[in-house]
Amino acid sequence: MGLTPRPEPNVVSYDPKGGEGWVTTRLDFLVNWGRANSLWPMPFGTACCAIEFMATAAAQFDLARFGMERMSFSPRQADVLICAGRVPFKLAPVLRRIWQQMPQPKWAISMGACASTGGMFDNYAVVQGIDTIIPVDVYVPGCPPRPEGLIYGIMMLQEKVKRERAADPSIRHEMEPDPTSQLYIPPSAINELSEPFGNAVHQTRSGL
Repeated sequence: MGLTPRPEPNVVSYDPKGGEGWVTTRLDFLVNWGRANSLWPMPFGTACCAIEFMATAAAQFDLARFGMERMSFSPRQADVLICAGRVPFKLAPVLRRIWQQMPQPKWAISMGACASTGGMFDNYAVVQGIDTIIPVDVYVPGCPPRPEGLIYGIMMLQEKVKRERAADPSIRHEMEPDPTSQLYIPPSAINELSEPFGNAVHQTRSGL
């Protein structure tokens, strides 16, 4: 007596007599399919990578093919932060606050060498990789990367989203400062570095 093979998790069946069809699938597959194909990017462009990102959204490359034509300049209505360009320490608390204002689920793409490692700006003024400030899901190399590179990174992010499992408690954890790590920059240090030059996050305007 042979074993009955397990059915595939994503099965579409139909009635040959012309009745109504039915679909069986995993809830994770359905939810992740919807998320992966309707990502709403939050553009955070600071340098030449932002020009390549604009080209990616233009007619020749057409980011709408991936369900990402809806650019969200409000962090509360976005789920993918695309950091395109270098991030100085003065801008670091702004980037972190934008990330914290984005609702879950959310992901981050580090576009270009400057956002990923500081690039050619290996000095005291530029953050040496935004992964010291926020968690990053996909790194796109290049200086600047071409639109094809960003598209490939988006496809990698889609595959990552499709593999997520709701039962995994670690995928939604926020980045917390690790006192033993020399890589993560805590908010107090970021604020101290940015304060002498005036930080828009902490500035107050009287009469408003």
